[in-house]
Amino acid sequence: MPAVFVLLWSSAFIAGAIGVDAAPPLLLIFARFAAAGILLTGYAIAVRAPWPRGRALAHLAVSGLLIQAVQFGALYSAMAMGLPAGVVALVQGLNPVVIALLAARVLGERVTGRQWAGFGLGAAGVVLAVADRVAFSPLGVVLCLVGLLGLSLGTLYQKRHVTDMDVRTGTAVQFLVAAPPLGALSLLTETPAVAHWGAFGASLAWMVAVNSIGVFLLLNTMLRRSPASTVAALFFLTPSVTAVLAWATLGQALDPLAVAGLVLGGAGVLLAGRR
Repeated sequence: MPAVFVLLWSSAFIAGAIGVDAAPPLLLIFARFAAAGILLTGYAIAVRAPWPRGRALAHLAVSGLLIQAVQFGALYSAMAMGLPAGVVALVQGLNPVVIALLAARVLGERVTGRQWAGFGLGAAGVVLAVADRVAFSPLGVVLCLVGLLGLSLGTLYQKRHVTDMDVRTGTAVQFLVAAPPLGALSLLTETPAVAHWGAFGASLAWMVAVNSIGVFLLLNTMLRRSPASTVAALFFLTPSVTAVLAWATLGQALDPLAVAGLVLGGAGVLLAGRR
């Protein structure tokens, strides 16, 4: 499950880079979450999955706004400004460090010395993975940091307040809550028009079926079964895996630093997963 999660999560950067060239970023993310929410809702109704109510519903709404709307709205806007997907993945790859710093205080999770060593190796692997392709846009970097905080805080909030949700209906709620504010922001700040329907359709289809429904069912399942810091350590691998996918699908060069980053990131995940 973790290996599949890393591969599919990393593929979102490839699909996103294609998508933001075809349409404004907030329009793309709104369409992604609206379509994924509707499809997953239909499936949950068909199989009669239990729906959250009361406080559980409210907590899911908060985590959905943070993990979905804040994270992806900010990250894809940064890519639309020209920030390379690898740099966006680099910032997001620091999520385990943020989680580890907050998990002990918020969740009462104990982080061992071995895990801190794993976080150090993982962070080094993240930096190596994109060391030769960093191009900075100040506003883009700020947006990446906002997206990182959305992911980290949303993960911790969900782990603390939503421990027994049904992953099908819970994930559907998160998508349906995230879509309206993104749609409103798109109308207010963008010209919601699609420039290239073929690329937009292909990118959207992949992000809905794979990066939304498939990936977040996996993420929510892992958060139910494992400590937040252990799950978060998987994000150390995303910059390097993104580089490999870009080489395989877009023809971008795969340099030795990216390979070294993948090795270090993998070692970091192994150490961080042990207690």
